[in-house]
Amino acid sequence: MAQLLVIEDELVLAKNIARYFERQGHTVAVVHDGEAGLQTACELRPDVVIVDFQLPGLNGLEVIRELRRLDDEIRIVMITGHGTINIAVEAMKAGSMDLLTKPLSLASLDEVVQRAVRERAGRSMLRYYQQRDHQHSSVQSLIGECPQMHALREMIQAVAASEPSDNSPAPPVLVQGETGTGKELVARACHLASPRSGGPFIEVNCAALPANLMEDELFGHEKGAFTDARARKVGLIEAADGGTLFLDEIGELELSLQAKLLRVLENYKVRPIGSVHDRKINVRIVAATNRDLAAEARAGRFRSDLVYRLSVFQVRIPPLRERGDDVLMLAHEFLQRLGTRYGRPPMKLEGATAAALCTYPWPGNVRELRNCLERAVLMQRGPVLLPEDLGLLASAEALMPASAIQAPPPGPIATRAPGVVPLDSVEREHLLQALETHGWNVSLAARALQVTRDTLRYRMAKHGLTRQPR
Repeated sequence: MAQLLVIEDELVLAKNIARYFERQGHTVAVVHDGEAGLQTACELRPDVVIVDFQLPGLNGLEVIRELRRLDDEIRIVMITGHGTINIAVEAMKAGSMDLLTKPLSLASLDEVVQRAVRERAGRSMLRYYQQRDHQHSSVQSLIGECPQMHALREMIQAVAASEPSDNSPAPPVLVQGETGTGKELVARACHLASPRSGGPFIEVNCAALPANLMEDELFGHEKGAFTDARARKVGLIEAADGGTLFLDEIGELELSLQAKLLRVLENYKVRPIGSVHDRKINVRIVAATNRDLAAEARAGRFRSDLVYRLSVFQVRIPPLRERGDDVLMLAHEFLQRLGTRYGRPPMKLEGATAAALCTYPWPGNVRELRNCLERAVLMQRGPVLLPEDLGLLASAEALMPASAIQAPPPGPIATRAPGVVPLDSVEREHLLQALETHGWNVSLAARALQVTRDTLRYRMAKHGLTRQPR
């Protein structure tokens, strides 16, 4: 139900309007002049305001303009006993969504108010999703402190700053990374960090449809272009005008469509199927793939000229196994989000669990980590997450990309040379020295070692380092 404000100087009419909408469950406030209406609007922040044109003091148009300055989302309906075209035009310019004339039909007013409530709810929902996208898809949402992630965020900022000053289309971006590294998240971050963040962000999975259907999705068609074309259809490239088009799995795109996409990138014009005219578009194209497009081009499966055109900006997302202690940062973030989502108490990582997370190769990358922790949260048996709760695959190497598996060197297995100290022993002594120097204060020792406290605790658990009582 909505909060309504009625600003009407005719007492009987105002009372009838209030009674009518209160019976429908709405909350209604009534005032009889413009200044009191503005004061009440500041206090109540109503969803819909019904305002008369002729009021004591401020007239209806002045009230509407002040309401718009107060809250641009308020839906306003003007009623008047002197309905003219000029008043209607002025009311719409001031910000009224409709104009009704007296004698007033409450049924007609009800239709307008219902539409106003739906519009208000729709705008609120849109604003919520936009804010959520900015929160979870912005550059700051790319969690990680390893050098590769710092470089990734800097590259996204450079992409965002590359918008042409003449409002022409922005240069394309090629995002490369293994499955599950977050290519869509990076594409959204490129969009949201740029001046075109207010425009549409349209995602297309190039592997989802065969070539003939994908062409229709991308370019659209004119009425009568083929048998079932009963109306004009706007293609997704044209629909992304003013925003960003994200072409996921670009390596799966058919060669015939690659040629048409290259033409779009050359002149930023799109021609729907069955049309004889090109339509000018202003769009940034962000493409993503887990394939080596240069190798695909050498093999004849991808156009080399399209590779060059897409690669104005190349963004590489590091796999999780190369990000060091970022896995623990991500794990803590996911556990917090998942606990909130499912209403579960927060879970902590036991030392051995942190070690398991850091040593597992994560062939599915961040997506696999999130799914693993979601399963653990849903199946939790206590406040502390144990290694067996993770359910990590024992045969992880079988799922890893071939590039990540290094073959052992040929010949006999090398043995440790005399006098060479194992790396673990050196690390253990170095950690012990840092802890002893700082009186076993983990925060100070971590700062001196230039690592996070979680990393230091993990390595302490790995080496069995605990402060002994004196």
